[in-house]
Amino acid sequence: MKLSDIQNGTYNPQEWADKGYQLPKFDMKAVRQKTHDEPTWLHFGAGNIFRAFPAAVLQNVLDTGAYDRGVIVAEGFDFEIIDKAYRPYGDMSLLVVLKSDGSIEKKVVASVTESLKADPQFGEDWARLEEIFQKPSLQMVSFTITEKGYSVAPADLERGLTPALIMGKVTALLYRRYQAGALPLTVQSMDNCSHNGDKVKAAAFAYAEAWAKAGLVDQGFLDYLKDESKITFPWSMIDKITPRPDAQVQDMLAKDGFEDNYTIVTEKRTYTAPFVNAEETEYLVIEDKYTNGRPPLEKGGVLYVDRETVDNVERMKVCTCLNPLHTAMSIYGCLLGYTLISDEMKDGDICGLITKMGYQEAMPVVVDPGVLRPSEFINAVLTKRLPNPFMPDAPQRIATDTSQKLPIRFGETIKAYQARGLDMGELILIPLVLAGYARYLKGVDDTGAAFEPSPDPLLAELQAIVAPLEVKEGAQDMSCLKALYSRKDVFGLDLYEAGLGGQIEGMAAELFAGPGAVRNTLHKYVSAR
Repeated sequence: MKLSDIQNGTYNPQEWADKGYQLPKFDMKAVRQKTHDEPTWLHFGAGNIFRAFPAAVLQNVLDTGAYDRGVIVAEGFDFEIIDKAYRPYGDMSLLVVLKSDGSIEKKVVASVTESLKADPQFGEDWARLEEIFQKPSLQMVSFTITEKGYSVAPADLERGLTPALIMGKVTALLYRRYQAGALPLTVQSMDNCSHNGDKVKAAAFAYAEAWAKAGLVDQGFLDYLKDESKITFPWSMIDKITPRPDAQVQDMLAKDGFEDNYTIVTEKRTYTAPFVNAEETEYLVIEDKYTNGRPPLEKGGVLYVDRETVDNVERMKVCTCLNPLHTAMSIYGCLLGYTLISDEMKDGDICGLITKMGYQEAMPVVVDPGVLRPSEFINAVLTKRLPNPFMPDAPQRIATDTSQKLPIRFGETIKAYQARGLDMGELILIPLVLAGYARYLKGVDDTGAAFEPSPDPLLAELQAIVAPLEVKEGAQDMSCLKALYSRKDVFGLDLYEAGLGGQIEGMAAELFAGPGAVRNTLHKYVSAR
């Protein structure tokens, strides 16, 4: 069983079906031809999240017969992905959905009709990209290139119309669309970063303004990009975990007789494969601001809303229903010696901490976006996402850059309590998490053994604050913590001014009270709540 067999038409559909593989239900040849001639969607970023989510959504729409065109993918960073993970398989992939109950779903995704390398050094591919951008049928150009992909370097601005960075290349292609008649288009980020559309817009404007100033393009191009009847840069919120190819999954596929079950590692250290393993839960909420129509992705589960609703969904996720739970688990998981989030969910104290913190302390001030129920979102996090044994996520990874995350993940909830005049005395577990941060910074786990805290731009500075403290029995002076918990840059507000500083100090004293103190303190407060 190989993907190339499906491409060549030399496969036995019944054999695949008998082993639980869902095959495309649409005419792949007809869709490829239609997409080539009249493309509507071009996506930059050929990584795993694209294949597991946006491409799979389109696959679902195609399978219903409600649409007749696929998506063309372009890769502007790691060109080996195209050569090794796309073209040998006719641009198809196998999506393996990993469920929290230990079962899996297997689906051949054939919605990607063409794969291209987004760089002028690949002449034929670049010419094709220029052709696509000049097609009146093109409706959307989207991205999953990570937040770093939207960066703009001064040196790249000086390269003129032959930039090296992906956003410069995209702007050069937008210039081709302008030259073809200032055709309308929506430029859509699908990356997991707040207000992502603004990041695309800022980058495109930076290149266009530099080129106009240098006399390389006329002012009309800049006016075109800024004309929202022509070009739009909507916001979106995306949420789905797509880890590296998993050995357990490879073994399962091999037992089925599926031969394309190996991992591909590129020179740029991208881990990919002919298959993608991903969690079952997924959300994609997009600002519905399109100038030339769009593919009907709502038929595959995408939610199209206004900008304010996108922002509210983002706030619901990062301030209440997911990200604060992750940070709480990362702090206490590291202190208690865990290396897997799914294993932490078997720990009654940690599971109780995040469940009660979420439902009892954060939910009273949650931002309700209307299109997704916060209670259902957090329930999926607690019952499907975090316990999933297939998700090899680690508290040590999540603990990276914690100082940069705390203002949003916890500071906003505390501010909401203040703004609504709510009783700060109701907050017990959120202060416990923040107290745990001081113990985490000490770099000593609950057995008394040293561990290396995860990378953080403020790590050395914050560790110096807790340096006078020791993990030992008996009373000690905790007053050094005032220099930590009064920092508005770390917590979003002065926790003493908020009336929580003394409470957090007291909890920290308990957490520092010798080996076993973390477990005892955690159990005490979680049980009481």
